[in-house]
Amino acid sequence: MRILVLNPNTTAAMTEKIGAAARRIASAGTEIIAANPTSGPPSIEGFYDEAMCLPGLLQVIRDTPDVDAVVIACFDDTGLDAARCLTDKPIIGIGEAAYHMASMIANKFSVVTTLARSVPALEHNLHRYGLAARCARVRSSEVAVLELEDPGSNAYARITDEIGRAVAEDRAEAIVLGCAGMTDLTERLSAEHGLPVLDGVVCAVSLCEAMVRLRLRTSRLGGYAPVPRQKLAYA
Repeated sequence: MRILVLNPNTTAAMTEKIGAAARRIASAGTEIIAANPTSGPPSIEGFYDEAMCLPGLLQVIRDTPDVDAVVIACFDDTGLDAARCLTDKPIIGIGEAAYHMASMIANKFSVVTTLARSVPALEHNLHRYGLAARCARVRSSEVAVLELEDPGSNAYARITDEIGRAVAEDRAEAIVLGCAGMTDLTERLSAEHGLPVLDGVVCAVSLCEAMVRLRLRTSRLGGYAPVPRQKLAYA
């Protein structure tokens, strides 16, 4: 089995970290192809960045056809619907994967993300997935995405402080980390706070493996109907 784990931003160091997390959780025999576009924003922090990364994201999917499933490794689930129109292979966003898994192990979960400007997009997705009632709150730690790549930053301290507030104020029973760049923090944060801390990258890879084994494909009826050939020429 081959899974494309696609980081929609152009920061290669983050792609490497995401790929390493995916390989740690992947089953024996699963090959992880970690990739990112060569053009677009270096980080995705809000609606504008999401829009700017879409051409590169979709091109990587078109250029990597020999895979069994795709993970969109941006917590906003950037371009997820458009990507599903390109192929009937399973395509899973790390946000939707983490939300669904959290809802099955906790009555209420909170999300701890990066900047406040990212919160509305995540709240929108929770409503769209029908899980807003299960999420106590989407919280911003005010950590910029690229700070997560800087060992000298105090990003971890701000994230763990926000989790503490989520437990005390939201009565959260689980925490979903709202950025792919946080993928290497889950075990430490879970041990520190004594509750499940979910990373969407590993959740999405695990779900992709299950869907491939079950031979599930994306429906080609309605909204995810294949893109007409003449429209693919626009890219």
